[in-house]
Amino acid sequence: MKHSCHKEEIPSLNRIEGQVRGIANMINEEKYCIDILNQIKAVRNALTTIEGKILKKHMKECVKEALNDEKGFDNKVEEILKTLKR
Repeated sequence: MKHSCHKEEIPSLNRIEGQVRGIANMINEEKYCIDILNQIKAVRNALTTIEGKILKKHMKECVKEALNDEKGFDNKVEEILKTLKR
């Protein structure tokens, strides 16, 4: 099975990486708690956005491909449910 390419998410992940480094700097510089929490929330929201995009692509490509095979489809559904429960 060919897997989807998610390279378009790399710029967003790089931005998140920078935000996380910024949060570490804020902690080292003893910045105000609420400001740190706001940045953490921004990172979580950005990750959730990327997660949604990757899940959408998975559903449209990988799961769609598995529709031709009932067992394969069932496996994909279980795989998604297991991942979402984590």
